Amino acid sequence: MVTQTVLWVGTGPASSSDSAVLQHSGTSVMQVMASDADDPTYGSSARVVYSVLEGEQHFTVDSKTGVIRTAVADLDRETQDRYEVVIRATDMAGQLGGLSGSTTVTIVVTDVNDNPPRFPQKMYQFSIVETAPVGTAIGRVKAEDSDVGENTDMTYQVKDEEGVEMFKVTTDSNTQEAVITVQKPLDYESKKVHTVVVEALNKFVDPRFVDLGTFRDQTIVRVSVLDVDEPPEFRPPSNLMEVQEDAHVGSIVGVVTALDPDTANHPVRYAIDRSTDAERIFDIDAKTGAIVTGKVLDRETAGWHNITVLAMEADNHSQVSRASLRIRILDVNDNPPELATPYEASVCEDAKPGQLIQTISVVDRDEPQSGHRFYFTLAPEATNNHHFSLLDIQDNTAAVHTQRVGFNRQEQDVYLLPILVMDSGPPALSSTGTLTIRVCGCDSSGAIQSCNSTAYVVSATLSPGALIALLVCVLILVVLVLLILTLKRHHKSHLTSEDDEDMRDNVIKYNDEGGGEQDTEAYDMSALRSLYDFSEIKAGDGGGGPGEGAPGRNPASELHALPQWVQSPDLDFSVFRDYICRKVEQADEDLSVPPYDSFQTYAFEGSDSPVPSLSSINTWSSGSEQDFSYLGGWGPRFRQLAALYAGRRGEEDSEES
Repeated sequence: MVTQTVLWVGTGPASSSDSAVLQHSGTSVMQVMASDADDPTYGSSARVVYSVLEGEQHFTVDSKTGVIRTAVADLDRETQDRYEVVIRATDMAGQLGGLSGSTTVTIVVTDVNDNPPRFPQKMYQFSIVETAPVGTAIGRVKAEDSDVGENTDMTYQVKDEEGVEMFKVTTDSNTQEAVITVQKPLDYESKKVHTVVVEALNKFVDPRFVDLGTFRDQTIVRVSVLDVDEPPEFRPPSNLMEVQEDAHVGSIVGVVTALDPDTANHPVRYAIDRSTDAERIFDIDAKTGAIVTGKVLDRETAGWHNITVLAMEADNHSQVSRASLRIRILDVNDNPPELATPYEASVCEDAKPGQLIQTISVVDRDEPQSGHRFYFTLAPEATNNHHFSLLDIQDNTAAVHTQRVGFNRQEQDVYLLPILVMDSGPPALSSTGTLTIRVCGCDSSGAIQSCNSTAYVVSATLSPGALIALLVCVLILVVLVLLILTLKRHHKSHLTSEDDEDMRDNVIKYNDEGGGEQDTEAYDMSALRSLYDFSEIKAGDGGGGPGEGAPGRNPASELHALPQWVQSPDLDFSVFRDYICRKVEQADEDLSVPPYDSFQTYAFEGSDSPVPSLSSINTWSSGSEQDFSYLGGWGPRFRQLAALYAGRRGEEDSEES
């Protein structure tokens, strides 16, 4: 009987530390185990031993325990980071005839930070224009590291003092590059080349490998500054000037100076941006930069002026610099003090001497540095005043008191008191204001009851806003009345024009359809007659035409005869003729009118026609040769008409015979 033995060998990836950790051989990496299904109590059938088939130069295995160990003193991940070791397990304790099985163990060497960063070059060169703004990137450098993962994370810094002042180095977290940017404005004329020392170091340093050396490296970056044509620069940068408000036109306010920073040192020209000085209050000398007054100044109107001065190269006006300049207008005493308001006071008729009736204050548009000081006195024209007195309170106010016992409104109801106000200068200026004092009737408690001034009463009872509202209402009413009258007049003129043009043709229109020739009652034929008076010719002379009193007239023939109307010789139809012609011309000239058919009936015939009527219906002659027999062949609708004319023709023939 043959027995087959299956050997199961556990396998899986293993990992080992880098050579920096493995300072000696024999370091344990992992353990493999093989199982045998034979009975372990029966001899050596289930006794397994281990051996290395491949990879024995780097790893060994304990024959009894299956522990894999390193066979060399150091492993370098940067040289080889992956090993495949074949382990064989044999039963029967490895004796001849024993069964075996093998497995492949993959050993991956993990990284440790045992390699410092290194710059590929010891010097880098970059160039940048001197006008580059702060924050402009100059270039990038990168230090290389053989490690992987976070062991390659770098930080960069500038080591020399000059570089720290002029430049800044940051680290790009995505590429681990050093980005060099401008930290301070460059100047080609001051320094053309800058040398910067950049240092790279690992962000995460393992203290176990400090003895391997410093984990940092340095390189030199040379930055060349390129010269460009720069605009002039203002020196010094003072932006405040002062001038007295009484300065004459053309007086110098101050001088601005600008220089060309380029090596060529081109001459500079000056100008004022007129968008900041539209009124041309100031001018500037184009060559010297002296600012002078162009108009009379007034501090009370504008105490400060902000203007912009331009400096440009004489041969290249595109190179322009701007400087803001503030000009302060200094005050001089050129405005006299004035009463704060048009004061009006009231005094009772039974006022007692020394009674305060008004406190007065003044205003002055000037602003002296030492502050205001005003003096009050009665004007010279009021020196003979015995009714009121003025007291200067010494705090820039004054008080008006009564000087006599009682006042009489019947004698005088208003007093005008001129007051002279003077400032402290220099020079001292003064003005005269008038205090209006009204005499009023008061009750026993001193409350004013009434004054003789109508304007005073109105101002107290009706405010200006109410007056304005009242006037607006009155104006609206007037506008509405005028609008109504205009609409009525327009409507009346429109009706009059329609009456003047109301010339109608007296056409009677019927929208229903008649009953044919047999329907003789459908229409009232009298309505078609004209409103004018026409004469009917009832008899004829000669050939049996119509005439007056024709003998032998058959009543039956008159029933079938059609009346013929002739124009009365005393009627003038020129008005109708002109009206019809005018309507025809209007219809011909109006292109918007559709080509509708028009039917109009007129109850009169034109005069002076050289040709008589061609209608056979209006023929009264008994000798007419008209034959109406053909009407019988026109169908049933014309049989009645044919019978009428056939009967009439027979009667005429009998009369002739």
